[in-house]
Formats: sequence, C-alpha cells, structure tokens
Amino acid sequence: MGETGDRRGLAGVLVVWGVSRVALLLLTFGVFRFPGPDDVTTDLSVIYQGWYEVLRQGAFPAGDVTWQYPPAAALAILSPAVLPFLDYATAFQVLALLADLAVLCLLLCTGRRPGRPLRGAWVWTAGAPLLGPVLYARYDVMVTAVAVAALLAGVRHPRAMGTLAGFGALLKVWPLLLLPGLRGAVGRRAWTAAAVTVAVLASLCALTVPGALSFVTAQRDRGLEVEAPAALVLHGARHFGWNGQVLLRYGSLEFAGPHTDVVGTASLALTAAAFGWLLLWRLRARRFRPDTAARAAFTAVLLFTVTSRVLSPQYLVWLIGLAAVCRCFPDDGMRLPAGLVLAAAPVTALEFPVYFAHVVASDRLGVGLLLLRNGLLVAACVTACRTLWRSTVPAAPRRRRPDRTARATAVDQPS
Repeated sequence: MGETGDRRGLAGVLVVWGVSRVALLLLTFGVFRFPGPDDVTTDLSVIYQGWYEVLRQGAFPAGDVTWQYPPAAALAILSPAVLPFLDYATAFQVLALLADLAVLCLLLCTGRRPGRPLRGAWVWTAGAPLLGPVLYARYDVMVTAVAVAALLAGVRHPRAMGTLAGFGALLKVWPLLLLPGLRGAVGRRAWTAAAVTVAVLASLCALTVPGALSFVTAQRDRGLEVEAPAALVLHGARHFGWNGQVLLRYGSLEFAGPHTDVVGTASLALTAAAFGWLLLWRLRARRFRPDTAARAAFTAVLLFTVTSRVLSPQYLVWLIGLAAVCRCFPDDGMRLPAGLVLAAAPVTALEFPVYFAHVVASDRLGVGLLLLRNGLLVAACVTACRTLWRSTVPAAPRRRRPDRTARATAVDQPS
C-alpha cells in the first residue's frame, strides 16, 4: 500500500473510532438508553465509588466480598481523583475512554511500521464497542491497555514487557499469561522483571495497607457464575427437574444447589488440563517468530476464559485487545479465532444486559444466547490452540518404508 493508501487507512480508522466512541459515550452517559432492564454503569456509582471511599482512608475493602482484585486494582479505582471537577462515574468513564484511545494509539504505531498492516487497529476500533457500555463501566479496558503495551514491547524490550506484565498481573492477574510465548534469554529477562515487579509491589502493599491480599481468599471461594460455559450443564438440568437456584454472591449471580460443587470442580479440572496443554506446548515448541508471543498470549487467555468458573462480559475486552495485537502481524494465522471472538462480542451484549433476565431464568432465549456466545469462544480457543501448535511445534517425522525393489534386491542377494 502506498503513502496515499496508508493515509486513507489511518483516516478511516480514526473516523470510525471517533464516531463509534461518541455513540458509546452517549449510551454510557445516559443520553440514549441502552436496551435491557439494568443500567450497567450503576456499578460505578455504587460498587466502585464505595470502594473508592474505603481506599481513600488507606485500607482495602477486605470485608466486602465483592472486592476480589489484586492490590494494584486500587489505582484504577482511585484514578478518578485526578479529575476532581467531575463526579466519580463521569471521571471514571473519561479515563476509560483515554485507556481505549491509548490502545488504539499503540496499535496504530505498530500498524504504521513498514510491512505491518492496520488490521489490529481495525479489530480494536470495530470490535470493542460491540460490547456496549460495559467497555467504559469496568476497569478492564485499563488493564487491556497495559497488556497491549507489554505485548507490543515484546522481544525487543523483554524487561519492559516483563515489568508491564507483572504490573498488569497486580491489576487483574491474567496479564501473567502474556509471558509463556517467550524463550531463551529474552524469556528469562521478561520473567525475572515480572517476578521482581510482582514481589516488590505486592510486598509494599501488604506491608503498608491492610487487606492487600484478601483477594486470594475471595477468588478461592467463588462459585459457578451463570454465564460460564460449565454453567450450561446446570441451565440444562433446570429443564429436567433440577431444583437449584441462582443467588447473588461475590458480586455475581451464581448457581446454588445440589451438585453445583461437582460442576465447579469439573470446571477447575478443565482449567488445570488447559494449563497442562499450555505447558506441553511450551516444552514441544521449537519455532518461535516475532508473533509467537502474541499468539501464545491470546491462546492462553482463551483457555483460561472458556474453562473458568466465571465468564463476565468484560472478559471479552481482554480477548479483543489480544486479538488486535495478533492481527498487527503480517501472518493471518489468527484470523479465524480473532473473527470468532469479534462475533461473540455482540452476542455478549445481548446476553448482558439486554436479555440477562432470560439467562438467569434459564429459558430458551437465555440458554440459546449462552450456547451461541460460549460456543463461539470455545471454537476460537480450539482453532487458536491448533494454529499455535502447528506454527511452533515441528511435525513428527514419518517412518519411511523400504520400497519393494530394495526388499527384493536384498532377498535376491547371494548369501
């Protein structure tokens, strides 16, 4: 593509980003009402602002079971303080918009390099707003900005990548999954930087602020959320006489009743199996390219997402961001799984918040939406695993059978 084409492509991304984000802000600020019985932005003024008031006093909200986040999450919750002239919810949404813009800028800078396409910027520009107001009503877009910066630092700056991944892990754990795709000295430098960052910051928080590590217990005690793929077993069981119920626990709606612990344990076993596959891949992988780290991160987070006991709508923000990074590289290997994730985004907006009451009731519409959304994510996970394996693990050599002529010659040789 020539210079004129590059300019047109850049202009197109910026125009679409601007128009879509203005529309999203109008929905977020309540100028227009997003379909559905619930306003997803109320979490900002109720839950987030409640945490904000506690954190301002110099303590973590350890007694609040809805607080399930690592200590650096406090920075995201406290961030609206930098805009004191705005109310809390508005300030948070403005900062979320800036994090969204930061992701776009990072992807554009990468896409403008010689030999790099703008596909990644397009994936983020078009895909993220498909989730609706959730994008600006949770702090996951801020975590995604850190993760995208880490991946784009990549093998050129492994210590920067490790530091950002470690900081991201203290925001929401999953950015540690950015590192398995690195190898050799680059991998050692990145893992060391991540470990040092986590150890220093976590220790500092634990020693200075009460309740910094309370999230560990809260995550351990969580049950099976109604939106998780494994929960489809119980959604189906309700149609065959299962007498369980849905309860609000740990800030989300979870199944409670007979055999829920069995399904939850099976989900944990699948997570363990997923990480076992990831370890096997890492031991077998031999061909590493510049895009391998991004492919491995995308695949690892997909594995974590589809086997988790919780699959909240904002998890799609992570996946769209990682899919966008994968699409920044010339190779189209992750085109299909990235497309499946994008297809899952509007279905996610339909299941929450538009038809969430139907999901909770386990009726045909609710279960159908969950089947479609979770099916798309599982398909994305399977295809991403297949692509990652084929692109990095050498094929086993086939045994060559001796041809018939050679065998006949050997038999006819005089003894």
